[in-house]
Amino acid sequence: MILPGPDQLAEAGARRPPLRSPRQLAGGLVVLAALALALLVGAAPALAQTGEGVRGTLNNAGERVAGATIVVEQDGEEVATAESDDQGQFSIPLPAPGAYTVTLDLDSLPEGVSVREDGGEVREVTVRPGAVAPALFILGEGTRETTGTAERALQLFVRGLQFGLVIAMGAIGLSLIFGTTGLTNFAHAEFLTGGAFAAYVFNVTLGMNLIPATVLAVLVGAVFGGLLDRGLWRPLRRRGTGLIAALVVSIGLALVLRYLFLYFFGGSSRSYAQYATQQPLNLGPISIPPRDLVIMALTVIVLTVVGIGLQRTRIGKATRAVADNPSLAASSGIDVERVINVVWVVGTALAALGGVFLALSQQVSYLLGFQILLLLFAGVTLGGIGTAFGALVGSLVIGVFTQMSTLVIPAELQNVGALLVLIVILVVRPQGILGRAERVG
Repeated sequence: MILPGPDQLAEAGARRPPLRSPRQLAGGLVVLAALALALLVGAAPALAQTGEGVRGTLNNAGERVAGATIVVEQDGEEVATAESDDQGQFSIPLPAPGAYTVTLDLDSLPEGVSVREDGGEVREVTVRPGAVAPALFILGEGTRETTGTAERALQLFVRGLQFGLVIAMGAIGLSLIFGTTGLTNFAHAEFLTGGAFAAYVFNVTLGMNLIPATVLAVLVGAVFGGLLDRGLWRPLRRRGTGLIAALVVSIGLALVLRYLFLYFFGGSSRSYAQYATQQPLNLGPISIPPRDLVIMALTVIVLTVVGIGLQRTRIGKATRAVADNPSLAASSGIDVERVINVVWVVGTALAALGGVFLALSQQVSYLLGFQILLLLFAGVTLGGIGTAFGALVGSLVIGVFTQMSTLVIPAELQNVGALLVLIVILVVRPQGILGRAERVG
């Protein structure tokens, strides 16, 4: 259906009902917050795990190893000990954060089971305040050969591709939202965290398998994004709120969501019930867990579907038209507000899915999204602000460089190196890799 022209719209605007009052807007936000709090409160009793510790799963060629002894030491003194349960899992509480040595007692392993590398029964872990650190022991027959620089570089390149694809899941939504509304949304990283926690609630608290739990988490993210646009951002747009003011609102929203996660879920890190620890597959010089291969494949499929949708579908073409010129799109009969709402739904759903994938590779934590916030913006800026395909390319560059930079710099500085690359590239090409140069002034 073709909408009326600008003159007719202006006449209709005189008959349009008055904008919502601040009291009505506040009431809508309270209802939205109450729905989010209801979900969090329902999950809180099962997630009230606090304190430091180590955990892991002993898996030998698909069979769980029970009754194995794990000893934790600090400064040469034994701190705690435990045995793996029937599922091969162990969880050891610790008295305080710090550096610990976790040792698997080889004599306690069943006959024919051993670690796959010389000295692999000892793991050095660093436990942060309120966090639970993973301790991974690779079981099986044989030994692993020490890899050289070339093999390690190839391994890091594959990790970088996976990390870049996960970043792209969040960066594309962030880029689409900016392209259609001009909003620099600092709360977007919290959508990743929310998706990870929603999947955790369905998976661990409610006992669902992680696959349907992930699907439900994506649906929750999509609904939350649509309601957030209708309850917060659309009224602000109608009131003519400036972009700087909207940016400040997004920062406030990010802080509110982050500390809601901290309040209801606690500061400890935790794993999903399935696929958290897996024996890696050896593909030539590359060693990669099966879940990471699945994550990469699913991410490529999802991003391909999004790309085809932007190029071939009517809503995709309308999205690109609104991103290019909202006023011209509106005068052409496009329902701009509907397009923006769809962008919020899709962008938040992608972020939720990316959060689940990121938590699988790491762990679920209230800082999960915040820790990669700058990388999300770096991917969007490097690829070209407002372009979905640019966000994908920029995210891949950031992901690969972040991982491969650890060949020459400490792992703690890998994000700094990625941001330096962003600065260098933007000095040469200010519009980004796939961005369009524009005349200013």
